[in-house]
Amino acid sequence: MDMQQNIQEQLNQFQDVQQQAQAIAMQKQTVTLQINESKKALDELSKTADDQDVYKTAGPLLIKTTKADSEANLKDSIEMLEIRQKTIEKQEKRVTSKLEELQANLQSAMNQMQQ
Repeated sequence: MDMQQNIQEQLNQFQDVQQQAQAIAMQKQTVTLQINESKKALDELSKTADDQDVYKTAGPLLIKTTKADSEANLKDSIEMLEIRQKTIEKQEKRVTSKLEELQANLQSAMNQMQQ
């Protein structure tokens, strides 16, 4: 394999990993938004009287529920989302590290070609 083919393969791999990084960033943004929305809902719920009617969405429907059930569901949801967020952050670190490695390899290969 000649140097130019090697560089092209490394460039293709770099672009693939770059796309993975973008997908991970979008997942992270989505999960962060969901966490923030759930925390805001939990905060609003804390201002609600214990005996006040509370509703949750189920598709196009609003279903009557209790404040306690809603709080428990929101706390569970936040906990699960935060676990997902940590997993995404680990993936993000791995992909970022791989991108840096590929970038260094590409730069090195291109420098060798120019010599």
